[in-house]
Amino acid sequence: MARNSILGVFAKSPIKPIEKHIRLVTKCCNQLVPFFAAITEEDWSTAGKIRTKISKLERDADDLKRQIRLELPGGLFMPVDRADLLELLTQQDKIANRAKDIAGRIFGRKLTLPKPLQEQFIAYVARSVDAAEKAADAINELDDLLETGFRGREVELVNKMISQLDQIEDDTDGMQIALRKDLLTIEKELNCVDVMFLYQIIDWVGDLADLAERVGARLEILLARK
Repeated sequence: MARNSILGVFAKSPIKPIEKHIRLVTKCCNQLVPFFAAITEEDWSTAGKIRTKISKLERDADDLKRQIRLELPGGLFMPVDRADLLELLTQQDKIANRAKDIAGRIFGRKLTLPKPLQEQFIAYVARSVDAAEKAADAINELDDLLETGFRGREVELVNKMISQLDQIEDDTDGMQIALRKDLLTIEKELNCVDVMFLYQIIDWVGDLADLAERVGARLEILLARK
């Protein structure tokens, strides 16, 4: 992004670049759904293309993060604390990083999902991506929060979204426990190294929801300080 371009955005609102960043992060995470669909079919050509797309979106998000850090204004006239926005940005960026990690590890090892777990695994991935999308929904209300002075119905709406995000994260916790338990029952039938990496992938997919919840928690802190 050109320097003048992002400065123009900041001139209108210090929040817009943060919202743009979470949209990039969400696009990155969303690609995991077709990625996992491809690997269940062992369609590594399609999986490779999607993995490339995930990596590009993660780099775009990372570039925007660095630009925001450089250009985000400070001082008395900021409507919210600069440090709070930067911490929010850091948590957002970790979601895209984890999505890239997941795709890279699976594609790099050509790691397949055991057939008895495939449907369950796809549902788990989709629910974890739901968490990232709900976090994005909440972040995209920041401009409206500013306009209302962090008061009234807009605050209630965002708090409701954060509660929904917490519920989604609880769902993924339960799905993770069930998936690990079911993998345990069949792990003796699988390659032991693949099993180790499957447990890691289960944890990393859960991280998507955990990190999304942290975004919600940072937003709660921001609200509490107004």
